[in-house]
Amino acid sequence: MHTQLFQGNLIRLTALDAARDAETESRWTHDAEFMRALSAEPLRPLAPNIVRQKRETAQKDLKPQHLQFAIRPRAEERLLGVAQLARLDWTNGSAWLTLGIADACERGKGYGGEALRLLVNYAFAELNLQRLVAVTADDNPRAIRFFERAGFVSEVRRRQAIHRDGKRWDAVMLGILREEWSAG
Repeated sequence: MHTQLFQGNLIRLTALDAARDAETESRWTHDAEFMRALSAEPLRPLAPNIVRQKRETAQKDLKPQHLQFAIRPRAEERLLGVAQLARLDWTNGSAWLTLGIADACERGKGYGGEALRLLVNYAFAELNLQRLVAVTADDNPRAIRFFERAGFVSEVRRRQAIHRDGKRWDAVMLGILREEWSAG
């Protein structure tokens, strides 16, 4: 039986296109709420040409420890968000998962949930990984619930690991094992 690895009912996972997606990704870097939900890295707005250069460099450097995907509506080319498997540890079968739908008006429509299902399926069924980890700050209970609904379990709490707006937040690490995914 043929399985659609990168396409669901609502969205598809595609390659990021350095030229086509740079303008959209640049706008995202100006959205503090989205960028903080996606990463604990310091915020910095980036011009489209810088985003394009970063993507072109990443495409040339195709490292097997870092796989990035664009999240697009099934029948459209517009960019809804990004998903990635990073820190791939082939020896131990693990990776860190990051996923985000950029525009607030596009959230809550099932795009993120479907992208997560596709990415988790890809990680376990195609890449033969054993475990996935997602990390978020505890100031983002929506993300914590999102991952828990998908079967992720809170594994580690790194106290006061994230600094934002003069406050300290715990980093919450959630994980899912292949056996938990296949039982669900």
